[in-house]
Amino acid sequence: MKHKGLFITFEGPEGSGKTTQLKRLGEFLRKRHVPSILTREPGGSKLSTHLRHWILNQLEYKLTPEAELHLFLADRAQHVKEVLLPALQKRKVVLCDRYTDSTLAYQGGGRGFDLGLLKQMNTNVSSGLTPDLTILFDLPVEEGLKRAAGRGKGNDRMESEALSFHRKVRKVFVKLAQKHRRRFLVLNAKRSEDEVFDAMLEKIAFRVPRSWRLKFLP
Repeated sequence: MKHKGLFITFEGPEGSGKTTQLKRLGEFLRKRHVPSILTREPGGSKLSTHLRHWILNQLEYKLTPEAELHLFLADRAQHVKEVLLPALQKRKVVLCDRYTDSTLAYQGGGRGFDLGLLKQMNTNVSSGLTPDLTILFDLPVEEGLKRAAGRGKGNDRMESEALSFHRKVRKVFVKLAQKHRRRFLVLNAKRSEDEVFDAMLEKIAFRVPRSWRLKFLP
């Protein structure tokens, strides 16, 4: 889908630091007076605020994988039409915490749904909207879960899954990055927060369309 803005998604396993880096990049753009928005999935639209609670929080009943998948897809359908497309048509930079690749990694790798089916479902609910750049923050699963636990907020439903689940999730992320090299920028998230940010800023300018390049140069 063609649009006038710049759509950057932030992906990675639990505890990878992607949300922190998204916020730092958003502040960098704000100081440069670059029109931008920060959003997330699930939770980026008015409907999504409620869906995020249902999907991620520990519930009194067990949410089936099928129900979980369709809640994520419903969230995305609303998010694309209500938030993402309007911002992109206004030539804004959209920084999004998780998008379609997370569905492939978590519901495909983690839950075992067919990746081909998930890709088609993603396309349907997103109106074919594809990121201009996807930044993958990669690190070993054990380290990421240790970081997530150290935040002191308690584990959500995804973070509480078995180690094998998270290894499958990371495996799909890595495969997606290898398959879509032109879209993905992979960063070593084991480094310090400042080191990761500097590396991201150094590389991102040369991975976005030329018309946007100067806005990201340090």
